[in-house]
Amino acid sequence: MKILQSARALLKGATVVATLAVAAQSAQADTIQLRGASLFDEEHAYTKTLRELEKLIGDAYEGDIEFEIHLNGELGDESDFVTFLQQGVAIDYAVMAPSNMAVFAPSIPLMDMPFLFRDLDHWNAVLSSDVLKPLEDLLYEKADIKIIGYAGGGVRNLASAEPIHNIDELTGHKMRVMGAPIQAQIFASIQAAPSVIAYNEVYNAIQTGVIGGFENEAASIQNLKFYEVAPNITLTKHAITVRPVVMSGKTFRKLPEDLQAIVIEAGAKAGAFGRELESRQDGEKMQEMIDAGQVMVTEFEGREKLLEMVIPVQDAYAAELGATELLDAIRAK
Repeated sequence: MKILQSARALLKGATVVATLAVAAQSAQADTIQLRGASLFDEEHAYTKTLRELEKLIGDAYEGDIEFEIHLNGELGDESDFVTFLQQGVAIDYAVMAPSNMAVFAPSIPLMDMPFLFRDLDHWNAVLSSDVLKPLEDLLYEKADIKIIGYAGGGVRNLASAEPIHNIDELTGHKMRVMGAPIQAQIFASIQAAPSVIAYNEVYNAIQTGVIGGFENEAASIQNLKFYEVAPNITLTKHAITVRPVVMSGKTFRKLPEDLQAIVIEAGAKAGAFGRELESRQDGEKMQEMIDAGQVMVTEFEGREKLLEMVIPVQDAYAAELGATELLDAIRAK
């Protein structure tokens, strides 16, 4: 009799454990899990933008949702991110540079074209509107990557060994540019002498006189100590970075409709948060270098003339991409 009672007790216990296991599995299955990726640590503006996205989504969604971010390039560089996002594996959301998505949507780098934005107000007006929707639709169609917001805000200027104040001093200036052809075309149109040099060779190239300078944001100039060889900063303000906040299309379509709406709204707000943060930090980093006596900053005399000089190159580039109407819409904003 005792044996029978023990057997019944064991059976009952096993049933309870099995029931709890099934319940736990069911609860886990009902929990939505989203994975992010960043090339940087928790202190970087990109990572903080993604954390803000998570917070906004988590606060608004009534269901169970979990977030996980892989930091410091744990899953590779941004070209790897694009592949994962496009395939809908390993990464569900990230902050990306437009050029890294050009393999799927060649028009996307238009967002980063030098002298595209007149100033920060124009940049913010464009990114706060739906002007870039044609590019968003193209990326979604060709790469299955959905843009849900826009971060960025780093202002790119000239950094050089010798001071550059005006078009005469810029003429013939040997400078490093990024590899995209539009970069060299733009700087050649304003009389500089651009050349493509690997980023990790820039410091030595300036030090040895192969080039006289390059162009970049304050954060990179500070972090990599470029001010040691190029302490003269000329405020050409030729580019203000655009960094889309993106989600895998495959991931997005799997989400409940109410969560999709939350993601869209949260993406726009997180992007605005990221723009304010990075733009503010950009100014702070520049001021830190000024206060430390590491750089000397000057305005470029006649910057309006530069904006005029690049128009034919921009027009030709947009026409090549079939984006003339888009460029006109951006300029008109």
